[in-house]
Amino acid sequence: MSTAVPKPTSADLFDDAPAPPHVAPLPEPKAAPKDNSAAANAYSAKDIEVLEGLEPVRKRPGMYIGGTDERALHHLFAELLDNSMDEAVAGHAKLIEVSLNADGSITVRDDGRGIPVDPYPKDPSKSALEIIMTVLHSGGKFSGKNYETSGGLHGVGVSVVNALSERVEVRVWRDGFEWKQSFSRGKPLGPLEQLGASRKHGTSTTFLPDEQIFGEGAAFKPARLLRMARSKAYLFRGVEIRWSCDPGRIHDQTPAEAVFHFPNGLADFLAERTKGIETVTPEPFAGRIERKAEGGAVEWALTWSPAGFGEADGFMQSYCNTVPTPEGGTHEAGLRAALTRGLKAYAELTGDKRGGLITAEDVIAQAGVLVSVFIRNPEFQGQTKERLSSSDAQRLVEAALRDPFDHWLTAAPKTASTLLEFVIERAEERLKRRKDKEVARASATRKLRLPGKLADCADSSSEGAELFIVEGDSAGGSAKQARNRRNQAILPLRGKILNVASATGEKAAENKELSDLMLALGVQGGSRFKEEDLRYERIVIMTDADVDGAHIASLLITFFYRTMPDMIRAGRLFLALPPLYRISHGGKTVYARDDAHKDELLAGEFKGKKPEIGRFKGLGEMMPAQLKETTMDPSKRTLARVTLPRSEEQVESLVETLMGRKPELRFRFIQENAEFAVEDLDL
Repeated sequence: MSTAVPKPTSADLFDDAPAPPHVAPLPEPKAAPKDNSAAANAYSAKDIEVLEGLEPVRKRPGMYIGGTDERALHHLFAELLDNSMDEAVAGHAKLIEVSLNADGSITVRDDGRGIPVDPYPKDPSKSALEIIMTVLHSGGKFSGKNYETSGGLHGVGVSVVNALSERVEVRVWRDGFEWKQSFSRGKPLGPLEQLGASRKHGTSTTFLPDEQIFGEGAAFKPARLLRMARSKAYLFRGVEIRWSCDPGRIHDQTPAEAVFHFPNGLADFLAERTKGIETVTPEPFAGRIERKAEGGAVEWALTWSPAGFGEADGFMQSYCNTVPTPEGGTHEAGLRAALTRGLKAYAELTGDKRGGLITAEDVIAQAGVLVSVFIRNPEFQGQTKERLSSSDAQRLVEAALRDPFDHWLTAAPKTASTLLEFVIERAEERLKRRKDKEVARASATRKLRLPGKLADCADSSSEGAELFIVEGDSAGGSAKQARNRRNQAILPLRGKILNVASATGEKAAENKELSDLMLALGVQGGSRFKEEDLRYERIVIMTDADVDGAHIASLLITFFYRTMPDMIRAGRLFLALPPLYRISHGGKTVYARDDAHKDELLAGEFKGKKPEIGRFKGLGEMMPAQLKETTMDPSKRTLARVTLPRSEEQVESLVETLMGRKPELRFRFIQENAEFAVEDLDL
């Protein structure tokens, strides 16, 4: 598994940033001890590379679009669509056309002002269009004069699309003419051409992603593009988006043509999202307010459902300047604060003292929320803009929603009382669950006498708590140093546990390792198992990435299946995926899960290089920092959820065959499946 690529800082992005003042000249280097080895003389000035133009984007696309996977591929389309939406939000465009063409390219066209085509003052040999397409950090959104609010901030969006495309063609209608310029992999194929007179205005960009970057066969998904285009139309009620797709590109129910225009904005979006769902209030809380004093605008639409919204109890989708922010941010925090304060104030107004129990968690728990903000100079985390960090956004949203929410509640007392009662019930349920968990945890802790084995977490609640089951004290020591003490507990086991599938019930009941594990979990087995008794939200089996580790994991999964299958059905059991190899070269380090993954990395990222390859003999030999980075940190790790996808009879048959008391069944299984083991045995 690869280490996460660090997000670029402002210094990384702006390579023309001025040097700090009063920098003293570097002193003359002292004479180094003589070393006549070839390695000592191999590194010199000729090895220093300076990447020019758009080369940094092609070298490290992940820094600009988050990777080269399907999500990143579609991010290119989002960058172009954002530019057209910025023209619409600024009041210069009313129509955007999106086309998926027969050759797999995409065309985005708007009727805005058109990209400037006059000579660029600092380099009159090039047009402003060419500068925008080929130079990072160029554009008309820095000063705020041309766009009061915009989704593009760094001036890298369209130039990144250009850099990562095999072919780009830009057509501009402005100044009474039609203009065209073509590019390939970030470089112009010729000068800007004036095609002829035209009274139109706007910009059309067609691009075909580069297979050298995204891999052979990489293609856009029509359904995904359609959803992205439709979402944009919801976010700005003044724009119409027309969709078209070449029939040869449609492989699902996506329409070949569609028109999106939603005069009620997010209220229409919420109505579509919650169609057929029972809601707590007859009408949603929705509206739009411009706050000129704060220099922004807020639009929102939300409702509550007692049964939840499909697979989720609630959802929150947020946007800033029409850009989705899937990781939330300050605008969501402002909305939570406004709703919580509003409901508490209404409870106080009506004399309901239970209102003091309400938290933002209770208000949002079963709510469906859409919120969109338009602000100047927003601050996001990273170029992909997945989380908004502008403190102004929180104040803007909270101030914008406060009075409308109070008026909405007081204007319909019956609706407000129903909503307040619904939210208070969520608060009381939350407090009851917490109390039950604390009692269960205290009770289980008193029973446990494992001070040298169980390293429990600090949180008293089971919500968010994780128990890592590791093999041996050595691995346990590394895991204890790598964990987050607040919510991660470690339980080392001694070697391979008992195989409960082949042992008698009496022998299993007398096994100390299994008894310790049950006590740590706070549950009983068989028909007495209760999911609410579990002291941890997730139970993670973390063993070495080798055959012995897989065997121990199999024994543990068998134990959980035979003893508490409902825990697996509830999705509470996971397998950690520690790496087997560490591959380093030139300051870059990646981790490989197994031999196949190692070979894939060597043939890909390290092709033609001679990296240093280290094999971890076990978790106990990993440095705590490495174990945390690769296996335990929720922001970087990968967990495999243990599920029961087959019928009960099929699962039981498989467990009995592989783990049961009859070796002849295992022998027959090995004979029937030997062909699949050839690669693993390297024969």
